[in-house]
Amino acid sequence: MTKARTRWPRQRDAEEPAPPDGGTPSLAAVRPTELETCLRACAAHSGKLVAGLDRRRNALAEALRNLLATHAAMERTPAATAPAPLLRRTAKEAPSAAMVLGDRLMDPLLAVGNKALDCGYEDELKLAALVADTVLTQRTRSRAAWRLRARVLEAMGAEADAVEAYERYLALTDDDGFGIAARTAGLRAGAERQGELLRMLERDCPEAAGFAGGPVTDTWAEGLALHARGDWNRARSRLIGALLAQDRSGAPVPEIQEALAHYLGLALEAGGAPGSGATARNGNGNGGGDAAHLTELIALYAGQRRSRMRGPVADPTFGGVEWITLGEFRNHIAGKSICLIANSQRVGTGSLGAEIDAYDLVVRFNSYRIDPAATGSRTDIHASIHKHGFNWDQQVHTRLVFGGLAGDWKHSLRARLVPGAQRYLGDESLRWPLRDIGKVTTDVWPSIPTSGFNMLWLLDHLDVSPRLDLIGFDFYESGAYRLPAAMKMPITSVHEYTSEKAWVMERARSVTDTRISLR
Repeated sequence: MTKARTRWPRQRDAEEPAPPDGGTPSLAAVRPTELETCLRACAAHSGKLVAGLDRRRNALAEALRNLLATHAAMERTPAATAPAPLLRRTAKEAPSAAMVLGDRLMDPLLAVGNKALDCGYEDELKLAALVADTVLTQRTRSRAAWRLRARVLEAMGAEADAVEAYERYLALTDDDGFGIAARTAGLRAGAERQGELLRMLERDCPEAAGFAGGPVTDTWAEGLALHARGDWNRARSRLIGALLAQDRSGAPVPEIQEALAHYLGLALEAGGAPGSGATARNGNGNGGGDAAHLTELIALYAGQRRSRMRGPVADPTFGGVEWITLGEFRNHIAGKSICLIANSQRVGTGSLGAEIDAYDLVVRFNSYRIDPAATGSRTDIHASIHKHGFNWDQQVHTRLVFGGLAGDWKHSLRARLVPGAQRYLGDESLRWPLRDIGKVTTDVWPSIPTSGFNMLWLLDHLDVSPRLDLIGFDFYESGAYRLPAAMKMPITSVHEYTSEKAWVMERARSVTDTRISLR
């Protein structure tokens, strides 16, 4: 609708069954999709992707190759040696019977959906939606699939349907480590403020109702033309009318936001706002309207944007949390014995709790799980990747949140930080230790460093602790020991852990079954 792009209200696809009442089908409803159909679509999409500079599409291409290779390997597995067919046609069914989605194919399929969503392009969003539908067709209680579906719907601008899917996810989990409840609350609050903004525009310009039933694009273009000629009063009624029509037709939320921002910019220009490069242009001399009124409209626009980005924040100061710099962190740990506790079964099934609590500082990672006899009860420093919020509500002295992209890192802190749950929070100097402090490039260390390795590298680099021990670090050879909601999260590739293990062993001064000492 704006100069940048115009998109018509969503039309029903030819293959999409019409609802019984003849209305527009809900995007929230799962469209039954056979696994075979999804695999064919994945194979076709894989053929379209070529190596290039788009790292997200390259990552999708790799995920697609892994999925198709896994499926091909399963198809080649001889029936006599396969303990149980994971992707099969049951013997009693006809040859055309639907394929069954087994555990072996589940994670690669969901990985494709998530990588496709990361790309953000229309074709990839459709592929991600297809993956979510495929999984939910056979596994209606899959939390990962409901979350994927909700994120796809949100990316498509179908917020009401996204909220419905998020609620399905929340109903299936007891541990909201991804901050979905806050996300859902933010989407609702944003929709309310957007509605309030549109109602205010409609109330202030009654003439706009006469243009709310016409073609959105034509009405908007007419308003822009009138504005260009200096006739703001007539332009305003048409622009607002087009906004109302866009909202009532169910246009994607990003398009409505883009149009609102454009309208407010024009209103400021017409009102001769400082910095707009214009003076009041209409007959009564106040151009876009009363300055206080425009300020109120802009505040509503900013409020709905902010709510959608991070959800409601009860305490903007987050409990008086203080930033801690690299130098301040060094002073905090200097001269103290430190143990880093792995989220491994070797810790979870052990009995080192008392020994762990005897260290001056106890460091835990991401979705750690506490069993005092096995793991110890204290957590002084929590090191976490920014992409989820597991244990962010647990009381700790210092929380270090790692992330490679500064923008995403800042957004996660705003969205997931829990007021009062930490006294100190690592600032940007501690955001990505291996890369930013150590200047270790991808040429030297190609894999993405884990939270555990970033933390260990940082402590080793600072070199101010008389005792530095790793407890239970078998690099997941014994399996994971994490919060239940995090147990199905994928473990980083073996290649990355092999590299990290080699780095640790080169520096180890003593090694036992449960403890690796670097100091």
